[in-house]
Amino acid sequence: MKRISAGILIASLMTVAAGCGSNNNGGNAAPASSAASPSSASSAPASSAAASSEAPKKDVTIKVFQFKVEIADALNKMAEAYEKETGVKVEVETHGGGEDYNALLKAEIASGSEPEIFNSEGYAALEPYYDRATDLSGEAWAKDVINSAASPARVDGKLLGMPMNIEGYGIVYNKDLFAKAGIAELPKTLTELEAAAKKLQDAGITPFSTTNEWWSIGHHTVNIGLSEQPDPIKFIEDNKAGKASFKGNEVFEKWINYVNVVFKYSQKDKLTTDYATQVATFASGKAAMIQQGNWIQGDVDKVAKLNLGVLPIPIDDSGKARIYTGPANFWIVNSKSKNAEEAKKFLSWMVTSETGKSFITKEFKFIPALATIPATPEDIGQIGAAVSELAKDAGGWNWGRYPDGVIQGWGAAMQEYQGGSIDKDQLFDKFDKAVKDIVSK
Repeated sequence: MKRISAGILIASLMTVAAGCGSNNNGGNAAPASSAASPSSASSAPASSAAASSEAPKKDVTIKVFQFKVEIADALNKMAEAYEKETGVKVEVETHGGGEDYNALLKAEIASGSEPEIFNSEGYAALEPYYDRATDLSGEAWAKDVINSAASPARVDGKLLGMPMNIEGYGIVYNKDLFAKAGIAELPKTLTELEAAAKKLQDAGITPFSTTNEWWSIGHHTVNIGLSEQPDPIKFIEDNKAGKASFKGNEVFEKWINYVNVVFKYSQKDKLTTDYATQVATFASGKAAMIQQGNWIQGDVDKVAKLNLGVLPIPIDDSGKARIYTGPANFWIVNSKSKNAEEAKKFLSWMVTSETGKSFITKEFKFIPALATIPATPEDIGQIGAAVSELAKDAGGWNWGRYPDGVIQGWGAAMQEYQGGSIDKDQLFDKFDKAVKDIVSK
């Protein structure tokens, strides 16, 4: 088995994220799934601390309020392993997918509950938590973080979160279904993508599995148009200042053509398809393509072992299609919680112990954000390996440069457009209004 260090695996992501102002989500943006549990923690190698016996229990509980539903089962197993080794209990509460994680987190804090660890994106999304986010720059592992993965959470020389991982998305495709439809050459342009979709349809294969989830068709899809701007950061800042608009923008006028192709060639019940069903449809071989990222690998593997690849996303016929990469999210240690110091120890164990590192790569299927965590293509899966190969030309994740509430507005507008109740110009008007309504507050 060929072993690849995380530094080699994601070195090509470093320039992309720094240059494009890439940001995370998902997840948030992080998706939800109802699929079965991954393999048990017993498959992960035990660290030396747990070599012989279980540690005595301590009167300490760390609460983790997290959004990434794909890893919920494995994270609970990791928590069990940590308690066995250290005696410290870790309680995991997960909210993601169609739920508004940020709203739920704010409600949790407003209720008086202060989880020791929670998730946040970087840049503008992190600002509401500056008063709680503990500076982690002095932690031993901090020197090993890939710089581009950490940059959205670096504020005034402080590192306000541990990057969860590095992710990328594009058009994940089923190689066997492409072969069945007679597609010998992969599409590199929008015209070629539509021709491939038509060929799949003629062969009785649903071309795209898509979803009505706001976060997926909202910020993931809108981000494509943001990242393809000549200067993404300038466009975003001008847009927030009311000096630039989605309506009439040359890139978004091209971007909408890609959106139309996906919606036109997707399954009939897309307006009622949630994220879990979207992934399950693809995983069961009922559709040939899905616009998602390497985070779906674990859920796909639970259904079937497919022969998968990743296509860059074309918005025109220039041949300059790309995937989009960034740090998925951050683990934030809450300074106002009871056990912040114990929370830091848990995060350190997660990225330095053999048990923790094994969970990150083998169970979570993460592309690690630390150069000291080794991974193999077998560990992270076909999608992760393909993302790594395409990363050198990738665009960034830019939606996090907008304040919370904007992307939810985009998602709602995209749902209306997907359902045919508004046209392109109305969609762009709603995009601009979502920005104006939130930024002006």
